[in-house]
Amino acid sequence: MSPENPPPPQPPPPNTVRKLIVEVIEARELLPKDGQGSSSPYVVADFDGQKRRTSTVPRNLNPVWNEPLEFVVSDPKTMEFEELNVEVYNDKKMSNGNARKNHFLGRVKLYGSQFVRRGEEGLVYFNLEKKSVFSWIRGDLGMKIYYYDEILEEPPPPPQAAEQPPQEGGGGGEEAMKKPVMAVMEEPPPTMPMPMPEMVRGVVHEPPPAENPLPMENPPPPEFSPDLRRMQSVPGPAIVGERVKVMRRPAANGDYSPRVIPGKFAGDLPEKIPAFDLVEPMQYLFVRIVKARGLSPSEHPHVRVRTSGDSVLTKPAVIPPATDPANPEWNQVFALGYSKETSANSTLEISVWDSSSERSSERFLGGVCFDLSDVPVRDPPDSPLAPQWYHLEGGAADQNRISGDLQLSVWIGTQADDAFPESWSADAPQPFVSYTRPKVYQSPKLWYLRVTVIEAQDLHIIPNLPPLTAPEIRIKAQLGFQSVRTRRGSMSHHTSAFHWNEDLIFVAGEPLEDSLILLVEDRTGKDTLLLGHVLIPVGSVEQRIDERHVAAKWYNLEGGASDAGGSYTGRLHLRMCLEGGYHVLDEAAHLCSDFRPTAKQLWKPAVGILELGILGARGLLPMKSKGNGKGSTDAYCVAKYGKKWVRTRTVTDSFDPRWNEQYTWQVYDPCTVLTVGVFDNWRMFADPAAADDKPDCRIGKVRIRVSTLESNKVYMNSYPLTVLLRGGLKKMGEIELAVRFACPSLLPDTCGVYGQPLLPRMHYLRPLGVAQQEALRGAATKMVAAWLARSEPPLGPEVVRYMLDADSNIWSMRKSKANWFRIVAVLAWAVGLAKWLDHIRRWRNPVTTVLVHVLYLVLVWYPDLIVPTGFLYVVLIGVWYYRFRPKIPAGMDVKLSQVDSVDPDELDEEFDTFPSSRPPDVIRVRYDRLRILAARVQTVLGDFATQGERIQALVSWRDPRATKLFIGVCLIITIVLYVVPPKMVAVALGFYFLRHPMFRDPMPATGLSFFRRLPGLSDRLI
Repeated sequence: MSPENPPPPQPPPPNTVRKLIVEVIEARELLPKDGQGSSSPYVVADFDGQKRRTSTVPRNLNPVWNEPLEFVVSDPKTMEFEELNVEVYNDKKMSNGNARKNHFLGRVKLYGSQFVRRGEEGLVYFNLEKKSVFSWIRGDLGMKIYYYDEILEEPPPPPQAAEQPPQEGGGGGEEAMKKPVMAVMEEPPPTMPMPMPEMVRGVVHEPPPAENPLPMENPPPPEFSPDLRRMQSVPGPAIVGERVKVMRRPAANGDYSPRVIPGKFAGDLPEKIPAFDLVEPMQYLFVRIVKARGLSPSEHPHVRVRTSGDSVLTKPAVIPPATDPANPEWNQVFALGYSKETSANSTLEISVWDSSSERSSERFLGGVCFDLSDVPVRDPPDSPLAPQWYHLEGGAADQNRISGDLQLSVWIGTQADDAFPESWSADAPQPFVSYTRPKVYQSPKLWYLRVTVIEAQDLHIIPNLPPLTAPEIRIKAQLGFQSVRTRRGSMSHHTSAFHWNEDLIFVAGEPLEDSLILLVEDRTGKDTLLLGHVLIPVGSVEQRIDERHVAAKWYNLEGGASDAGGSYTGRLHLRMCLEGGYHVLDEAAHLCSDFRPTAKQLWKPAVGILELGILGARGLLPMKSKGNGKGSTDAYCVAKYGKKWVRTRTVTDSFDPRWNEQYTWQVYDPCTVLTVGVFDNWRMFADPAAADDKPDCRIGKVRIRVSTLESNKVYMNSYPLTVLLRGGLKKMGEIELAVRFACPSLLPDTCGVYGQPLLPRMHYLRPLGVAQQEALRGAATKMVAAWLARSEPPLGPEVVRYMLDADSNIWSMRKSKANWFRIVAVLAWAVGLAKWLDHIRRWRNPVTTVLVHVLYLVLVWYPDLIVPTGFLYVVLIGVWYYRFRPKIPAGMDVKLSQVDSVDPDELDEEFDTFPSSRPPDVIRVRYDRLRILAARVQTVLGDFATQGERIQALVSWRDPRATKLFIGVCLIITIVLYVVPPKMVAVALGFYFLRHPMFRDPMPATGLSFFRRLPGLSDRLI
């Protein structure tokens, strides 16, 4: 918009006040504290310095209040980090003088991240917590917590207020003193609710950050919870950690171990790395082309931007309706490579051209030139640079036919600029720019839908069944692509009703637009007959976040083989609810990145911030070929943690791509895994019109467990990218990452996470079966893949399945061997201890054996020292192994995965489809091999069973002589232990066990020989 024609003034945004409502409903099973077997409880809520109190319920351990407490939120932007403390007390006034103070009955501590908007709230029962270690607390407190916004509508000023001076005591002063009118404004629940995007630094994503990722002396601290704010005040060395050195390119010998990488920008940054600056700043020349006015007559005007190294074209111009064709608009931003050394004396040329279908050449419409040394530099905290009008110029021969102005802005920035994510890069293919941009995605909010099929009545069963034949009635439930069928219904003897009482569980994703279809099938005969169906919208199903009872409902059946003109065909008794107290697993349990339940009200506050800097990759292999026969790779990186997915921009045609993008996640549980994958972009070359789907190729991935990271320390490492193919393991290159887990080291909230259950409460109150949970996980993976495939640019199903490790439950001989060797490695501690004891008793080192004798005498004579000495040894072992602690986070372990020596046929079996697509001869060979392996497992299981049966045979009189001998020996031992002091017996047994080899018999001991002769039950097997 030109200065001559300023835009019309926009109405100012309405003033709003956010209100927080805490509805205290009831409490259950409180402790009696009035000295008479009861309590008179009341509730005090404290939020942001405001205290509210409920009334007192006299002498009731299960009080009911149903009272709302209202609070004013001073700053809605920081509400997420505010604390709400709700405490329950016993009122001493109701105790008939027996109590001297208001006794504490429990408290609930919540954060603003657990609050929901009005309309989404539900009744939640919170366990009352202790105030101190010595408090005795029990019971639950049921509350509804929600917020809403109120609009403060100011009355309009008097018409002549701007013209007349203020007067004392006039009517205008009385009008100004009136209170504003209050109106309630409620925002409807979003159609597609998504979690709030988290902070992204280094590269700007939705929403743009407010801090500068470039080096600063005093970077502004982010808004964290109170515990995290304390950590932010620590000086630089305490939160950054040491800088380390390393190699730039992967070793030629194909090393598969992660390595430390050097500080790439050690010369550009001060010695202390500023907070939230894990990546190297990359400078770009930004050119924003907005629109033009007064151009010469043209058909298809476009703008060309040219520097010494790049040349790009804008997209076709847009002519707004009812606008002069001489005023086209583009609204496009370009990000061109910029180097201060090479571009300081260069020129930026921006020219307007017209391409006509009648002419083969383009017509010049004017241009503008800029000296790059005069271009301003913009830092991210600054506001966007305002575009300006520039008059188009040309040569002496073009002055007569050049006219018009071009509105644009030019500045120099970094990848932290808010215009970078939507900018057009010079190296990206122009028709596929949207497939190369960095993006942040959010997984859909998933629920478990529990459908309890109770019974069906008044079904129209086919008459004239054969005698003694009971009808086989089953219920088939469908939700989208998920389908489950109940078992056969049991028929009542007195009525014609069929009973099931069976739970069917589905995965439902928001927005809850699908419908649940229940089909009543009669499978008595050869053909399945449909007796009726029920269609239930999932959005109408009741939501619950705990184990409270949900009322069942009757649903009339529709349709069916006997339905004539909409007649009554029976009814179905169902109990349905959306379970918000579960965590819907879309990842393998041992690789999970989030354990929070679906209901936001049950979320705990975050314990830290995970920062990931994706620096780049080195030595990638060519993934596709160009027209001239040369290889090419268009790599991008995907990182997934919790519900948040991030995707870097695609660096085209590069084997050493440099991304230098930084992202952050909130960490609610440190015992979680961050997954980073690298892919080759093929989708940007697909033709949407021809429905040509080209899946992206995987290059490799890395997993980093957050709990293995030390607090507030920067790890800058290079990890190998490996892919397991049918031909074996292949190294595709290396990826360079910078990771930091910013959290308070030993605060109670951080350490308390390790003592809490891993999964939400409902997983233990009403657990799901292993097979059922695996099937639900497969459904959740499909729903996440379908959701992310609808984004722009899309994340393909092959990317989502690879990142979520969807095929981890498929049989693999290689994985079975790896798990076996893992068990052997765990038992190696016990084997090592047994070997050490054997060396002691064989006197391999006489000095050590004598010391063990002395220690044994001390422990026998002073048995009170046994337990503390054992724990002391554990402490010493932990201190000893501190020297060998991992210095860098571990990535993929090739040796542990057993991929360095895997058989090709085993790999072919691992990559086989299910059901198998191999020839029968190959399947027969694999089946025989599996039978041999199963025979070994069968033998081991039989040996374990035999040892247990021999223990039972000691007193079962299966072998009368052996039982007599055992009972007699036990009687002698009993008499000896009654007569001889137990310390003398312990010393004698210990010294006998540690006796010198010259006093030993090389044959097995008598007791062992006796045990091996005891009978088992293996001789009774057929």
